[in-house]
Amino acid sequence: MAKGKIRAKIRRSQLYTFAFGKKSAQAGPHPVDGLGCSRVVHCNQPHMHRKKPLHYRSNYISTTKYTFLTFLPKSLHEQFHRVANLYFLAAAILSLTPLSPFSAVSMIAPLAFVVGLSMAKEGLEDWKRFMQDMNVNNRKVKFHKEEGIFDDKQWQQVEVGDVVKVEKDKFFPADLLLLSSSYEDGICYVETMNLDGETNLKVKRAMDVTLPFDEDEDFKNFTGMIKCEDPNPSLYTFVGNLEYDRQTYALEPGQILLRDSKLRNTAYVYGVVIFTGFDSKVMQNSTKSPSKRSRIEKKMDYIIYVLFSLLLVISLISSLAFALKIKFQMPDWWYMRPDDTEDFYNPKKPLVSGLSHLVTALILYGYLIPISLYVSIEVVKVLQASFINQDLLMYDDDTGIPAQARTSNLNEELGQVDTILSDKTGTLTCNQMDFLKCSIAGTAYGVRASEVERAAAQQMATDLDPEGRKPSASMKKGKQDIELETVVTSTDEKVYRRPIKFFSFEDGRMMEGNWRNEPNADMIMLFCRILAVCHTAIPELNEETGTYTYEAESPDEGAFLVAAREFGFEFYKRTQSSVFVRESYLASGPTEREYKILNLLEFTSKRKRMTVIVRDEDGQIILMCKGADSIIFDRLAKKGKMYLEDTTKHLNNYGEAGLRTLALAYRKLEESEYSAWNDEFMKAKTSIGSDRYAMLEKAAEMMEKDLILVGATAVEDKLQKGVPHCIDKLAQAGLKLWVLTGDKMETAINIGFACSLLREGMKQICITTLESDSKEAIKENILMQITNGSQMIKLEKDPYAAFALIIDGKTLAYALEEDTKFLFLGLAVDCASVICCRVSPKQKALVRFIFPSFSCLINGN
Repeated sequence: MAKGKIRAKIRRSQLYTFAFGKKSAQAGPHPVDGLGCSRVVHCNQPHMHRKKPLHYRSNYISTTKYTFLTFLPKSLHEQFHRVANLYFLAAAILSLTPLSPFSAVSMIAPLAFVVGLSMAKEGLEDWKRFMQDMNVNNRKVKFHKEEGIFDDKQWQQVEVGDVVKVEKDKFFPADLLLLSSSYEDGICYVETMNLDGETNLKVKRAMDVTLPFDEDEDFKNFTGMIKCEDPNPSLYTFVGNLEYDRQTYALEPGQILLRDSKLRNTAYVYGVVIFTGFDSKVMQNSTKSPSKRSRIEKKMDYIIYVLFSLLLVISLISSLAFALKIKFQMPDWWYMRPDDTEDFYNPKKPLVSGLSHLVTALILYGYLIPISLYVSIEVVKVLQASFINQDLLMYDDDTGIPAQARTSNLNEELGQVDTILSDKTGTLTCNQMDFLKCSIAGTAYGVRASEVERAAAQQMATDLDPEGRKPSASMKKGKQDIELETVVTSTDEKVYRRPIKFFSFEDGRMMEGNWRNEPNADMIMLFCRILAVCHTAIPELNEETGTYTYEAESPDEGAFLVAAREFGFEFYKRTQSSVFVRESYLASGPTEREYKILNLLEFTSKRKRMTVIVRDEDGQIILMCKGADSIIFDRLAKKGKMYLEDTTKHLNNYGEAGLRTLALAYRKLEESEYSAWNDEFMKAKTSIGSDRYAMLEKAAEMMEKDLILVGATAVEDKLQKGVPHCIDKLAQAGLKLWVLTGDKMETAINIGFACSLLREGMKQICITTLESDSKEAIKENILMQITNGSQMIKLEKDPYAAFALIIDGKTLAYALEEDTKFLFLGLAVDCASVICCRVSPKQKALVRFIFPSFSCLINGN
């Protein structure tokens, strides 16, 4: 039973500019009547849906290809889609006739063995799918049984209208309407990796009207009715209304929890089931298990056609010769009694004799198409799948999961892979951030080399000491020289210290309050305060260690807060309107400070920045902003660019080290200036209409200007374990690797060296955009660069020479236009490695879409 709310009592939705897409309170309910919006859900009354017309699907799901009744006909139909099996079946039928030159068993037995083995293999693999489905269907979730009592129920028994309670790190059993959560304002964090592949957490928020339902007993008399859209595959839209307590409330996508997403960083949530089973959005997006056939198997069909044609020609020649011999020579063979013989050998019916011999010849010469080859292939596939499942080198020690060959039909496809298209974050890297370096007031802090620097140095035969602090030589790549930092840590700093999660920073000038002795101590203090205040995280006290952990939307924010804590600025409490920071190492001694949150403008992929406006204990209004350096630098005041040159240099160094960077800035506001802006901002926030978001963005732009640069952060997203070795092995096997990343070109190149994507001696072809106002001139220059690159590869005399293509997103936009894309892709497929940097998600999708089509065009000439 729930025992009250989590200590962090905050309604973050009132702080957010965009409020997670929430509309103004004045906005009315959605128009949900009509075609496509006929679903009615009676909350907490699942029995209402067990009869027509509200007889909804159960929550039982199945991803199998067959059932007990359909297995035999479906699998036989699939087996005889193979041309060879059709031929062997025809030959087996003909072998039952008197025309067969040998026993029918010799034809039927091998066919039965091949088909039976393939069917058994299909049945076994489908049985494994069935067991996986059963594991999912038998998962338990708490549901409201009666009188405020929650009991366990299997997922497959969950019904539309059930009120369920999902706990931390559990998956949602169906599509739910979020009613409330362990946080007072009804927010929860959701991981949607199984839906869209994204590892960053999404924030969902319940409606204000259902927030009081925060304990089990509160649902004793809860009822309501939801009218919403019918089941559809759109993951990011939802239209519906909730009728509760004689009022109608509009529902939004930000209040819907989708099946197969996971609850994270939230103790529990309550929700009412809207869509179950195959009506849920994830299952609406699923497809039936296809009949997978490898390219080799499809090619074998064409070979069978050729062999059968050859067999038919041989048999026709033999039959024609036989018919002629029967007609002209058989009458002279008196000992064969031509006057008293069967039709098959009757000189008076040579056509019948020829046709009968054609059947015999087809069977007799049938071994030209070897059924034994198919037997061998099926046995080998089954054994290969077994070996893959038992391979110790493909066993994951962290999760305890072995490799799983879910179907053995595609084993040989592994040897046909030519090119791998990969993202960077979460694929080559772990998406686990460590605060490593920072630049404050033009001074660089942090002396530990990043993993990318160390890996790149090792790849390029540069020696580092065991701690990765001092390089003995410079790294050379192309025409550029990269030198690792040679700053030595303070002698007072302990070499071996307790490892801190999310914090790998080393620099005695900043630790243990030593920053107070720095000439820019005031800026360092402001830098740390921005880290501790400008965020949306919620603190939770770990009673065992006595330290705070932070529930944040992204791993970057968590790393910033840990860094601020280690520097002496610990964020420890958040209320509805304030953030509390415990500041140590001050001249006046440890102090607990309150920063009142006036406005919070959230980070989005479009804005690429986050801003918080606070009032400190002295009454000063301060705007704190963090975001991408290109965005922040454009908004600096003339007097705020004092450290711009040095900070830019440090950011370039951090980028070359493969680190993720953000710039920090601030601005002090006058009371009158803030009041005037806040009036405009509140008008935009409470407006109704399609231009609401445009008005909000315009209001944000008015305030986020004339900033003063403070510094920049650099966090490390560590490489996945064994990535360089894996890529090196793939390269040795002749596979080409394309990496599509949003990093700067310098960052991408250095990560390429660290990952063995770029290797010593590999010739780089860099295609960049010419600075010009004329689109025609830019495109002509890019076309010339592509042509020169192709010529360079053609004129290369060394057969073992390897080339790497590096292109940025701006140039890629021109290169993928209709009249240039095939020239560009022709150059790319001739290169061993391709790095596309500064690319947008849309460009990533475009490359992945175009490349398979181009490959098919090349393979098909």
